[in-house]
Amino acid sequence: MDDTVILQLSQIHKSFGDVKVLDGIDLSVRKGEFITLLGPSGCGKTTTLRIIAGLERPDSGRVFIAGKDVTNEEPNRRNVNTVFQNYALFPHMTVEANIGYSLRLKRVDKETIKKTVSQALELVQLSGYEKRMPDELSGGQKQRVAIARAIVNQPAVLLLDEPLGALDLQLRRQMQVELKRLRARLGVTFVYITHDQEEALNMSDRIAVMRNGKFEQIGTPSDVYDRPKTSYVARFVGSANIVEGTVLESDGQRIAFRSQGAVCLVAARGARLSPGEAVRVAVRSEMVDLTPYASPELPYSGLDAAGGNPGDSQVGLQAVVKEKNFAGGVLQITVSLADGSELVASRHGIDSPLVPGDKVRVTWQPERAVLVDLEETP
Repeated sequence: MDDTVILQLSQIHKSFGDVKVLDGIDLSVRKGEFITLLGPSGCGKTTTLRIIAGLERPDSGRVFIAGKDVTNEEPNRRNVNTVFQNYALFPHMTVEANIGYSLRLKRVDKETIKKTVSQALELVQLSGYEKRMPDELSGGQKQRVAIARAIVNQPAVLLLDEPLGALDLQLRRQMQVELKRLRARLGVTFVYITHDQEEALNMSDRIAVMRNGKFEQIGTPSDVYDRPKTSYVARFVGSANIVEGTVLESDGQRIAFRSQGAVCLVAARGARLSPGEAVRVAVRSEMVDLTPYASPELPYSGLDAAGGNPGDSQVGLQAVVKEKNFAGGVLQITVSLADGSELVASRHGIDSPLVPGDKVRVTWQPERAVLVDLEETP
């Protein structure tokens, strides 16, 4: 095994009764990496974390930590610690006692415990809180105590089970920054689970997108956002528009395809598709251009004549503006296509000259669109 790999899951299967929760997942995590398991409730991410921690046993497959097979080891014999969403602090113990509890179980001497707890509190920016009780702390402070309690054991892998889920939005964003800084200072490997796409994109070195007990895609935030492999990933991470059509032609750099009676373009990205093949394309809402038009469509004259720019009259879907919504500094314009389906274009700002009922042409730069759901080539 590569000595840079601290955690490896090999062909993990897990079912509860007749329900298959994990379906042969594989994962390698490097030392010091921050990897996030991202997916909706029920996708298998918490079960994966519990199997790593030793709280569940896989039906088949192996778990390796630092090169050692720990599949059948008890939780206390694995060099991992877990931080839970509900903090799991002992309510009758002070902050100092909570953090030092596991060290006392190991019969570490009092002076070392005191020093280690003090260092942990400094790392999570809670120095001076030693004598506080849990009910005297805010949600964010409780979460920091839970993290401090986990790191005093110097785990090879720190498991975090939606640790920010109970916090309000502003505090959650603050804690995202603090967790990234903490990981950088400690050099500990973080395995983090969440259903929040923003958290995953902001914090992770890599993201493993889960669906129905499998990994749909594993890659950097840029990989899963800009180069999703499947329509599921495109929609779940950042909410993309999906456009389906049939290939007209390809010049090796771009593919022209027909959708709803119009012609659209997408970067080929090495794909070898023939005329007549079905394609599915993902386009982020912020990459969509809407251009008012009143004249009829010009006939498509081929890729040589189609630059694919917003002004090219022979390229683009016809649509009608349906509604405008403003949220979080972003204006979202929903348009209705020829078949009644909807597509969203987004822009920073609070308004647009477009109004409901306006006819628009929907276009995008070919390199801003991605082919998804392609067959894997051997």
